[in-house]
Amino acid sequence: MEIDLSEEPETAAVPVPDRSTIVQSAHDTMQHPGGILSSEKRFVEEAKQWVEMEGDVSPWVPFMSYWPTYGVMNEAQRKWYMFWRKEVRQGRYPDTDLSYLFVHIYELINGIGWQNPQDGYDQLKQLWVNYRERLPQLNIYMQEWMVDYVLVHQMEMSLSEVMGLSGGYLPAEMLDRELQRILQDKVSDISLNMLQRYYDYDITLSKFYRDGGKEVMEQYIPQVMALVHSYLERTRQVGLLPECDPNDERTMERILFRKAVYDDSIYGRSVSFSYMPIGEQAEFVQMVTRIYRCTENKLRELLGFRGRLRGQTLEPELANLIERYLDKTYAIEQAESVEQPMIRIDSEKLASLQQESEYVRLALTIEDDHPSEEKDDEVHNANVTSNSVDALEARNEITPTEGSMESGPSAVEIATGAQVESIRLQWDESAEADLDEEWLLFAKELSPQQVQTIHVLLGASPDTELMRLAEQYGTMPTLLLDEINDVAMETIGDLLIDADRIVPDYIDVFEHVKR
Repeated sequence: MEIDLSEEPETAAVPVPDRSTIVQSAHDTMQHPGGILSSEKRFVEEAKQWVEMEGDVSPWVPFMSYWPTYGVMNEAQRKWYMFWRKEVRQGRYPDTDLSYLFVHIYELINGIGWQNPQDGYDQLKQLWVNYRERLPQLNIYMQEWMVDYVLVHQMEMSLSEVMGLSGGYLPAEMLDRELQRILQDKVSDISLNMLQRYYDYDITLSKFYRDGGKEVMEQYIPQVMALVHSYLERTRQVGLLPECDPNDERTMERILFRKAVYDDSIYGRSVSFSYMPIGEQAEFVQMVTRIYRCTENKLRELLGFRGRLRGQTLEPELANLIERYLDKTYAIEQAESVEQPMIRIDSEKLASLQQESEYVRLALTIEDDHPSEEKDDEVHNANVTSNSVDALEARNEITPTEGSMESGPSAVEIATGAQVESIRLQWDESAEADLDEEWLLFAKELSPQQVQTIHVLLGASPDTELMRLAEQYGTMPTLLLDEINDVAMETIGDLLIDADRIVPDYIDVFEHVKR
C-alpha cells in the first residue's frame, strides 16, 4: 500500500466570524410559557428585570465577546457592568471594554432604560461621544445604529447631528432626505459637511481649504446658502430645492440595527422611508458648486489669499449678492475684533482731588455769626464752581488703556426718550396695502434709531445728516447702516443698504414712506 505524501495538508488560520453570523448556542435560548425565547428576546426579558439594578463599587474585569449579553458574563463581569452602568447614568464614563458598552447600547435600542425617545437618543449620543476616542471601533456601529434609532422614533431633526458626530457620514439616501428637509424648513441649518457630496469636485484638495479655509467656509457657507435661497424665493418664487417630478420619489426599506442584539418584535425588522434623489439632479449640483466657488473666491480676496478658482462662474446677479454680503459681514467682524480702549482711573490721584475738594468746601461753608444773604449767595456759587472744577479735574485724570470701554446712554436718548420710542416706519395707507408681508415684518423689527437712519437716507443731505445722527447716538454711521442690513437679512432676505445708500432695487419701496 502506497501513501502519497506529495501534497501537504491544507492549513489556514481560523477566521474570526462576523458578529451577525455566529450560530447561537442552546444556552442562548430559554423556556417561556409561550415557547422558546430567542437570544434577543431573552436579553430583553433580562434587561427589563435588571433595568433599575445598581451595582456596588467593583473592580474592572476584562470582557470580550462577539455576541455580548448578560448570559455570557461571569459573576465578576456582571458586578462590574452594573457598577459601570450606574456611573454612566450619573454622567461619569470610566474606562471599560467595548463589549460592556455594547450591552448597554443594546438595552437602549431595545427601548429599555429611558422614559422617552429623546432621553434614549441623548444617552446613546453621550456613550458615543465619551468613548469614541478610547474605542474607535464604536464609530462603525454607532453611525448606523443612531440613524436607525432616529428613523424608528421619527426624530428627523437629529439626523444632522448624527452626521456631525460621524464626521460627515450619512447613507446617500438619508443625506438626500435630510437635505430636502432642511431646504424646506430652515436653510441656515445646512452645513459644509452636508454639501460636500453634492459638489462636482473634491473641495478638500484645494490649498485654500487645507490652509485654514475650511474653518472660514464652515462659517460662511450656511449664511451664503440661506441668503441665495431667500433671494431666489423672493425674486423667482423658487429656492435652491430643485423641482422634482413626484414620480421621481423613491422608497427604500432599511434593515434595523444590523449586527446588534435587537428584538425585531419591538419596532419591526425594517423601516421604510421615501426620499427625492437630489444628488442626481445635475442642475442642483451645478448651482451649489458655483455658489461654493464664488464664496471661496471672495473669501480668498478678503483674506489676502493668492489665486482664484477658474472655470464655471455664477450668474452676475447672484455673484454680486454674495460678494456684497461677504464684504459687509466680514467688515463688521473685523471691526468687532478690534480691542477698544479701557478707561482706568488713578485711584490715588482721585482720592487726593477729593480731599482737596473737601478742604475748599469746608472753607467756603464757614459762616459768620450774622451772615448776609449776599454772603450765602457767594458761598453757594463758590461751591458750585468748586464742584464743577473738581469734577472736570477728576475727569481729566482718566487715562485710556488697552481693554474694553462701556458707554452710557446718549444725551438724545435721555432728553427725548419718549419721543424716540414713538418713531415707527410707516407708509401711506394706499402704499402699505400693496406691500408684501416681509416688508411689514421688516418695519416692525426696526428700532427707532434705525427708522431715523432710513429717514436720513431718504433725505436731501444723507451724508451730513447721517453723521449728525450717529454723533447724537454716540455711534458710527457704518454701525447704524450695518444694523439695518442685519434686520433686512432676517426679514426680506437681502441687503438693503450698499455704499451708504438704499440699493436701487428697493428705493421704490420707500417712495411713500411717511416722514
